[in-house]
Amino acid sequence: MVGTWKEAGVLFPGQGAQHEGMGRDWCEAFPEARDTFAEASEALGFSLEEACWERGDDVHRTDVAQPGILTTSAAVVRVLQARGLDPAAAPVTAGLSLGEYTALWFAGSLDFADAVRLVRLRGEAMQAASEAVPSSMTSLMGANREQAEKLAAVGAEHGICQVANLNAPGQVILAGELAALDAAEAAAREHGVRRTRRLTVAGGFHSECMRSAADRLADALASIDVRAPRIPFVTNVTGEGVSDPAAIRANLAAQVCSPVLWEDGMRWAVAQGTREFLEPAPGRVLAGLMGKIEPDAVVRGVAEPADLEAFEPQGEGA
Repeated sequence: MVGTWKEAGVLFPGQGAQHEGMGRDWCEAFPEARDTFAEASEALGFSLEEACWERGDDVHRTDVAQPGILTTSAAVVRVLQARGLDPAAAPVTAGLSLGEYTALWFAGSLDFADAVRLVRLRGEAMQAASEAVPSSMTSLMGANREQAEKLAAVGAEHGICQVANLNAPGQVILAGELAALDAAEAAAREHGVRRTRRLTVAGGFHSECMRSAADRLADALASIDVRAPRIPFVTNVTGEGVSDPAAIRANLAAQVCSPVLWEDGMRWAVAQGTREFLEPAPGRVLAGLMGKIEPDAVVRGVAEPADLEAFEPQGEGA
């Protein structure tokens, strides 16, 4: 990808990519990153640096992880911008769940302060919904879409149970109330799924268990300025590009209870002609998913400052 990275699509990670100390190495090395965290802390009214770096497991709390991940990704983008990255030249952008807010900031649809405050509220609302409706998520190892839908129907006989994530071939997740997931897991072998794994998450994200969070988010979004993206943006809700601000606002609220159609979205992006992508920190999850979706596509991770060796400014005429 050397020589073409400035025109790569940009993909942003979602919750689960967080880790203690995320963003600290970038802030220690680059003023653009330090300024980004300071801007986020001012918008939130508390020290995001302290929450992510000094409070241990607090970084895994939904209301800390979400603004922390967005801010870390934005910090890396700004470091790359100082090396020649032009967001307006990217052929496409997308984000996994929470990452949609980062992608919309990158595409010029959301102001940074608004994006940070929205994902903080989103995290708080999702945590409250999780406490109100005991729920979780289950990974169906190696399952396909049809198997997942059948198991969701089995679970739904015992409570809320839905297909929550269609991330990549063999990477399918259910979400729902605990008794419903118990039933789906018990029936997995009958439907050809040999192994399931209950995830360590606060609740049943991307299911009707999050309805109260979706409603709170819709209310907050109504007062936020959402602009048409300056580059193609792919939504998780339909797995296709969307540019109308009203549709973007509606999708952000719907996304909390809707399945994440990541595989569909990446196939859409590749079908538009994009085969080279960047994945800013934290983590490298999206590169792994793309390897299962479209092995010929390349996703270059920018997870740590050492990765910048491939992104040094090029000389004139290069």
